[in-house]
Amino acid sequence: MKIFAPVFVSMILIVSCGPQERVSKETFEEVNRNMEIKRVTEAEIIQEAMIWGDSLTLEAQNQLISNLQKAISEQGIPGAIDFCNVNALPILTELGKVYSVQLKRASNRARNSADLPTDEERPILEAYEYNAENGIKSDPNIQKFENGEVLLYTKPITIPSGMCLNCHGEPEKEISKETLVKLDQLYPSDRARGHKVGDLRGMWSVRI
Repeated sequence: MKIFAPVFVSMILIVSCGPQERVSKETFEEVNRNMEIKRVTEAEIIQEAMIWGDSLTLEAQNQLISNLQKAISEQGIPGAIDFCNVNALPILTELGKVYSVQLKRASNRARNSADLPTDEERPILEAYEYNAENGIKSDPNIQKFENGEVLLYTKPITIPSGMCLNCHGEPEKEISKETLVKLDQLYPSDRARGHKVGDLRGMWSVRI
């Protein structure tokens, strides 16, 4: 696959010259260089998509963690659950709008049903799950859809620290009774419990 991106600067430069002005040989040579068709290989596109996906998911993760930590410090764990329920998806949706992508988290053990995988995401997520179950390291991945017009970047999400177990650990062991009551109220179909540090939580999904 090749993408052709001509740069049309010659008309701007020539029109900007008045009737008494001359365009130098060097200017014409610069115009010709700019008008050359730029060929971008499929490998280069995949590489840029991988870099972009890494950057976007890191920014999204940092936003979620910083806002969650602030909510915990101000309202405690149950209050932070209220915050996530109201704000987590909008934070990702807004970030996706800024960069013109569809950004989400996907999990087969979702807390919010909006995080369940799509048909495109499911086999990739299952591959990450297989790797996790068999001690195989998983790296970020790029898949092509819609005849190569859409690139789907994915990256596994793991439980990074004990702090996360306050909401995702063992009920009445890491998750307090008060927190369980709040989770049951807001997420009656919650399956995001019983995790340990290092467990696969799901995956990032960036549809470019």
